[in-house]
Amino acid sequence: MRSAIANHDFGEVFRLAKIHGHISYAKIAEAVGYKRDHIGKMARPDTDGKGVRPRITQFHKILEVVDGLRIPGQLAGLAPRPWELERPARTAQLEDPSTLITQGGAGLWDIAEMLRRTEMSNINSAALESIEEGIDQLARAYPYANADYLHERTRNGLQFVTKQLAGRMTLRQHRDLLVDTGWLFLLNACVQYDRGQREAANLSKAAALRIGEEAGHGEIKAWAWEIEAWFALTQSRWQDMLNAVEAGHASDQTHSVGVQLYAHKARAAARLVRDSLDAGRARLDRLPRPDHPEHHFIIDPDKWDFYEMDAYRLLGDDERAATHARSVIRISTGPDETEISPMRAAEARLTLGVAAARTGEIEEAIGMGTAALEADRKSLPSLLLVADELDKELRARYPREAASRDFHEQVMAIKRGTAGPELPF
Repeated sequence: MRSAIANHDFGEVFRLAKIHGHISYAKIAEAVGYKRDHIGKMARPDTDGKGVRPRITQFHKILEVVDGLRIPGQLAGLAPRPWELERPARTAQLEDPSTLITQGGAGLWDIAEMLRRTEMSNINSAALESIEEGIDQLARAYPYANADYLHERTRNGLQFVTKQLAGRMTLRQHRDLLVDTGWLFLLNACVQYDRGQREAANLSKAAALRIGEEAGHGEIKAWAWEIEAWFALTQSRWQDMLNAVEAGHASDQTHSVGVQLYAHKARAAARLVRDSLDAGRARLDRLPRPDHPEHHFIIDPDKWDFYEMDAYRLLGDDERAATHARSVIRISTGPDETEISPMRAAEARLTLGVAAARTGEIEEAIGMGTAALEADRKSLPSLLLVADELDKELRARYPREAASRDFHEQVMAIKRGTAGPELPF
């Protein structure tokens, strides 16, 4: 150990600490501020087939390890560390502990004994690491393992961990076990829901959320909200789902759970769009046809194709979007081939352009997009919103095509033209 410290071979230091000191890599990682996997990689004798393992060479990183593991500076070829120079404050006169107790206070020796007891434990680091590995294995088995088997193992794990919580341990160990319990409750909630046990699943989810709050563990809280979002999504409770997504993001913004939350929101949004389209069509069919459908503040039944076109394009349902786009162009064209709704027709052509770009028909996509931008009557904000979609599709799929770059310049030119000063009237 002394040789490894002197040579700054901290991978060997970590390895020896685990073998002879029974200190887990998780505890070492927590002390020095590294990830557990990185500690394990450094401690392996051979990581790349050349007998060479990662070394810590940066001075400030060396200091972090030395201070984290409380290695005397002299052993590492350093000046004495600040914590080595610290001395406990001396009292001018030691008071008799029995006197302090009779006065209602705790004596110095009693405080020392209390501190010693808080550091005593009936569970060691190896047992904690074993629990964490067991939870990790259950989580990795979730996608394929039998639900009944998972439920039994998870329940057994909860019983074992909660039993350990009743024993004597340090404050840090208590928090670690609480966190382990939180992960087990999360997994239990998922398995129970898979088995159709809704009420039990809700209780497990709520337990995980409460543990996450008590332990100050944002990731567990976020996953509890993710599970709530999943429950709400599968039960078509859209607003509850959106509320759970927001709560999850508020709980944690640094782990992969946020990706899952965004995915749930997208899935719910897609279903909400289709529900809204069906409900809107049903209400429209119950209304009498208006005498003046061209009136801006009267719903034009023919405009419903326009709304469905827009929604299906955003959902990526190109076939339906194109069908509605062609219907919009047909309805927007009068008997004499004059366009009576040029703004709708322009956005319909952009929609056909997007569908064509996605199916590899670049010439048709550019043609439809250019015709839309050259329309005499257009609503620029709305038109540019859809034109941007076509522009992004073209540049993503055909970045080397001159036509893609030309269309991009057309869109940018229109945007620059809209940035001029407003008229005073």
